[in-house]
Order: sequence, then structure tokens, then C-alpha cells
Amino acid sequence: MSLFRRGPGRVDPAEADRRTAEGDAVLLDVREDAEWNAGHAPHAVHLPLSRLVEGVALPGDLEGRAVVAVCRSGNRSQKAARLLAARGVDAVDVTGGMAAWEREGLPVRDGRGRPGTVA
Repeated sequence: MSLFRRGPGRVDPAEADRRTAEGDAVLLDVREDAEWNAGHAPHAVHLPLSRLVEGVALPGDLEGRAVVAVCRSGNRSQKAARLLAARGVDAVDVTGGMAAWEREGLPVRDGRGRPGTVA
């Protein structure tokens, strides 16, 4: 049974953080390298949308897990969630992306684990 009741839906940043921090799902950051390095959620996994579009598979340890996709604003993550759902992955995306994540005061870390910013 799907963790997310319907096709690629949307969740707000607080719900995304709760689901992924508790291990119910994986937070998949689909932004490009420079954006990731500037600031990302501490428990996120990085796989740019450009790589997903190329057909790259999810890392093996993510196979079979629900995915919450996130980007900067929610545009690329919607595309990623649809693409993943078409592959049979249980996926949603974060409304407002990392910009909303940061506005809600959720943690953002740079590539070195220090406080980061959303680029």
C-alpha cells in the first residue's frame, strides 16, 4: 500500500521533514550540485533532476522506499515526482521547495555540514 494515497501529490515542508526524519520516506534533493552545496536538508539524498531525466536509477539503498522530492521552489521536484511515479516509485514533492523549507526554519546545511543557505 502506498504511503502517499494518490499519484504524485504534494506535502508541505514540515510534513516532508517529519516523514523523512522518521524514516517513512527518503528526502531526495533534485537540485544541481552548486545548489546542493550551498544548502540542503541534513538528511537529504542528492540526485539532480538532470540525472533522473537521463534515466539514472535511484541509489540501491533507496529502491523500494517512498520518496519526497525537493528542489528550490517546487517546479523541478514536481517533475521528479511524476517521473519517479511513472517508474513505479511512491513519490510526492515539497510545496515551495527548499525556499519554503528555509522560511519555516527547518535546518539547512552546506556541503561541509555547517549552516547553509538555499541557492
